[in-house]
Amino acid sequence: MDIDTLAEAARDLLRSAPADFVAERTARQRAARKDDRDLAAAIGKLRKPAPAAWVIDLLAADGSLDEAVDLGPAIREAQANADPKEIAALRRQRSSVVGALAQAGADLASEAGHEVTAAVLDQVRATIEAAMADPHAGAAVRSGLLVQPLESAGFDDVDLDGALAVPDAVPDAWSGSDAPPIPISEGRRKHKPPRASRPKPRDEPQPTPEPEPRRDPAADRRAARQAETAARAESRDADAALDAAETDLEAAEERRAELQRDLERATAEIERLEHARDDAEAASDSARELLAAAQRHRRDLGR
Repeated sequence: MDIDTLAEAARDLLRSAPADFVAERTARQRAARKDDRDLAAAIGKLRKPAPAAWVIDLLAADGSLDEAVDLGPAIREAQANADPKEIAALRRQRSSVVGALAQAGADLASEAGHEVTAAVLDQVRATIEAAMADPHAGAAVRSGLLVQPLESAGFDDVDLDGALAVPDAVPDAWSGSDAPPIPISEGRRKHKPPRASRPKPRDEPQPTPEPEPRRDPAADRRAARQAETAARAESRDADAALDAAETDLEAAEERRAELQRDLERATAEIERLEHARDDAEAASDSARELLAAAQRHRRDLGR
């Protein structure tokens, strides 16, 4: 099976209106089954995109996300250099670009016959910001293969687990990079050392401060990401169950339509046979009348 062929089929499917996704996937799967059963099976496993991911895929289709993704390295460099003026200017530019793209996405969705909610647009904005913060996320959103919205969380990589319909078609989303992800919500700050406290007289006992429990930021981040991964896994399972139910419903509807056609054909055949029976009975009655007339005529001749 060719990955590029699967990716192109996935891109076309992911841009379909949400209400048409299952029917379009079934049609493409059946068409592919004639020549490539492996490709057909892979198409059948493609997941329906979340609403925000669908909007991002629409924007990716015409290259609308390029400016936003290309702005990311400049933001990361400014924050790494702790340049307040440049950071402020880039944040304003980022805000303008993200807002314009979210509105463009809403317009594309409306043109496709599907209005998106404010919550979905918030996820669209968060996904675009994640693409600016992390070059791997940038490659993912540009691919047009997104099935889940993204979110940037601090200095950790953006979690791309389960986010792409065909991960192998977007190697840049997984490869290493010299530009580590940097949070775009706030730049690095230079910390001043704490001011020394005034020493107390020697004859005054110095209280021994009780040690505060130390927190492990890395452990907190791992726990948060594990919880997020579990939530996304549950969401994917729910999506898969919904897709399976929609597929079963479509199959049931097709079977119902087929049975309805069979019933209509059977009804038409019954009507035809009833007409034939009526015609035969009429012909039989006519023959009996002719026979009776002939018999009467013969009796009359014999008198």
